[in-house]
Amino acid sequence: QVQLVESGGGLVQPGGSLRLSCAASGSIRSINAMGWYRQAPGKQREVVADASSGGILSYADSVKGRFTISRDNARNTVYLQMNRLKPEDTAVYFCRYFSVRDVYWGQGTQVTVSS
Repeated sequence: QVQLVESGGGLVQPGGSLRLSCAASGSIRSINAMGWYRQAPGKQREVVADASSGGILSYADSVKGRFTISRDNARNTVYLQMNRLKPEDTAVYFCRYFSVRDVYWGQGTQVTVSS
């Protein structure tokens, strides 16, 4: 079992910034990927950014240049720095842990971008 605890969501004005954190604990495999997905009302869940334990990073086209994913392997924590936020970034953001055998999801944290 892997537990994921997310934090950092909230309400921000367009153009503002937020930083999300996700800490993993439990039976964590040395080779894994941790990332962020989001789901807006009435839409499917979509990938935002992903970071492998080996340092490979990937981003959705919609967030490239604005969002930065990073991870601290010693703390099993992944971060998502979100800059220049737009109203269309409003969604519930979920942390995901993935290994060759396991997939776990966090409970989600709401991000609302509105003036």
